[in-house]
Amino acid sequence: MAESFVSVERRSDGVALVRLDRPKMNALSVEVLRQLGAVTSELDADPPGAVVVWGGERIFAAGADIEEFGGPERAAEIGGWFRRALDGLAALPRVTIAAVNGYALGGGCELALACDLRLAADNARLGQPEVLLGIIPGGGGTQRLARLVGPARAKDLILSGRQVPAEEALGMGLVDRVVAADRVLEEALAWAASFASGAVVAQGLAKQAIDRGLDGPLGRGLGLEQELFAEVFATDDARIGIDAFRREGPGKARFTGR
Repeated sequence: MAESFVSVERRSDGVALVRLDRPKMNALSVEVLRQLGAVTSELDADPPGAVVVWGGERIFAAGADIEEFGGPERAAEIGGWFRRALDGLAALPRVTIAAVNGYALGGGCELALACDLRLAADNARLGQPEVLLGIIPGGGGTQRLARLVGPARAKDLILSGRQVPAEEALGMGLVDRVVAADRVLEEALAWAASFASGAVVAQGLAKQAIDRGLDGPLGRGLGLEQELFAEVFATDDARIGIDAFRREGPGKARFTGR
């Protein structure tokens, strides 16, 4: 049996903690990506309240496993594993948070980009250094990074291969929060728990509207929003939220996640 490099812990507060643990640098080998894909499939089949992805106290993930690289056919195979694993993570119908300690480079940065939100240690560094190997990102970096920080900033990072310190990453929108290194996991779990206690079905539909809406023209996105706006009114949470607002005002509802 293959060694286990990706684990998931379902916590009592509704948060699922996905942990990468492949010594020494959490390199994203094909086996790691296969296991990550299996975990995301499990979470998709039985969604938690929210998800945190963590690589441990020392490093998030240093990138793809260069020892597995070969010619174009092998590159296509590895790219396919990245696509399946990270697309699966991005499509989860719950809020996902990357908790970044240390380095998130190459495929590791692409893993963080596949999450909805990114919380980084104050000493973290992120980047897409593939060009320094004479190649380009193959796990979504050219697309997700450009959508997140804009094409000019994405080109700066990808074409130079430079690493971005946490505060600069915060300023450009590459990460959303920066905290002390010894508080990364604690803060990420607390942030995730704040989502998990909310209207998670509505969160998932809003996430879908944003992500799918960005893939096309504004008019199509607005049409999608209208469809999902109507759909969410069939949920228990919508009834609970509206009734609670009428009785007690905003912020008092206790949602069931259905």
